Amino acid sequence: MKTTRSVQWLAAAILPLTFFGCKKDSIEAPVNTIEKSTITVQNVLQSKPLVESGTFQGTGSPLIMPGGSAVIRFSAAKGEALSFATMYGASNDLFFAPDNPGIQVYDASGMPIEGDVSNQIKLWDNGTRANQKPGATVNHPGVAESKNITEVTGNDAQGNGYLPASSLVKATLKYAGNSVFILTIQNTSGGTANETPLSPGVWAVSYIVGGNLLNPAPLFTKGQATANGLTSIAEAGDNVPLSNYISSITGIFTPLSPVLVVVYNGVDNPLFKLGENDRGQGLKDLAQKGDASVLASFLKGKTGIKAVYVLPAANSTVLLPMIGSTQGSTVSQEISFVKGDRLAIATMYGFSNDWFFATGTEGIDPLKKGDVSSAIGLYNNGTAIDQFPGAGITQFNLAGTPLAESSPITAVPNPNAFTTLPATKDIVKVTVQ
Repeated sequence: MKTTRSVQWLAAAILPLTFFGCKKDSIEAPVNTIEKSTITVQNVLQSKPLVESGTFQGTGSPLIMPGGSAVIRFSAAKGEALSFATMYGASNDLFFAPDNPGIQVYDASGMPIEGDVSNQIKLWDNGTRANQKPGATVNHPGVAESKNITEVTGNDAQGNGYLPASSLVKATLKYAGNSVFILTIQNTSGGTANETPLSPGVWAVSYIVGGNLLNPAPLFTKGQATANGLTSIAEAGDNVPLSNYISSITGIFTPLSPVLVVVYNGVDNPLFKLGENDRGQGLKDLAQKGDASVLASFLKGKTGIKAVYVLPAANSTVLLPMIGSTQGSTVSQEISFVKGDRLAIATMYGFSNDWFFATGTEGIDPLKKGDVSSAIGLYNNGTAIDQFPGAGITQFNLAGTPLAESSPITAVPNPNAFTTLPATKDIVKVTVQ
């Protein structure tokens, strides 16, 4: 992914999360406050463009021999696609892969696609070796050349003939529920003029943000030179170099919703309590949709609540993560307080079903200056069924409708059932000055 890509289209297109919290609500602290501080919240996540990636190989042996198969299990949101690459083993530098951005797994209405998707598989020439007649007698590695990646249709540049890729590799998609898919890749080349083993391969799924894939060509680009280790697959069936590269750009991408900040005194955490269900006061709207306005309105004027703020980021409303060398979004607010006051903070993990970052039972002492990020935890609101963060068909900010559940609020474990997250302090930084 080109890290120099402008992030402004992200800011403009971050889906419904961006529509909440554009108005700052506040209740001024009492006139007898004796202290002032500024609280600053920043999204410091070093984001990655790929939500998932991995490797695959044959059952029982690394090679996928004629008649054999391999399985890829992955999650995806609407608009996300699966890309993969595997070597045409009996060639100098050919590989099978879908064209970019990969195999689409939902139709236009958001329904999962199932069945034979072999017609999306193509045969490609890596452009780094002159092609000999494919078969067991091919000499590896062969004569070097320097050309761009091209699709092989019927004949290669040297005039060698090939059946359609869909006649040699069968790809079958099955929906396993809750945004999880299983793709089975079967070697059907046996007995044909192009009989070949398939090598161990690499697969990837890109995040989609505002209808645009962050990396629509994670493995290769047609018409450009091969890169990032693909040659090792195409020439030798070695998937390690490309896997290492893909792993390095796979991880977490999430915006944070407009930040709710509450100054309170003499009451417990006014937002939630671990082990209890959502109170029905508006935290659900924040955790599922990034809308802090409902909870902010509820808290106004309540006993012990001294001030309420909703802080949207400039230009983007949501707090975008770090993208390449571009710093993540920051919001700040001056607060007034007296000794004994506490601060509560909450913001949505934007690409989740109902996760939110928040202060715990003790809140934050505004008299404590400096980095107070250790007071922030990640919690599951218990009001929506969870899916892979950033790859869920029912995640609100990925154009979905959350599926309701009713469970107590819990801390999100790390690693969790879906992925391993960076430490909370490496996503949300909170300082008081």
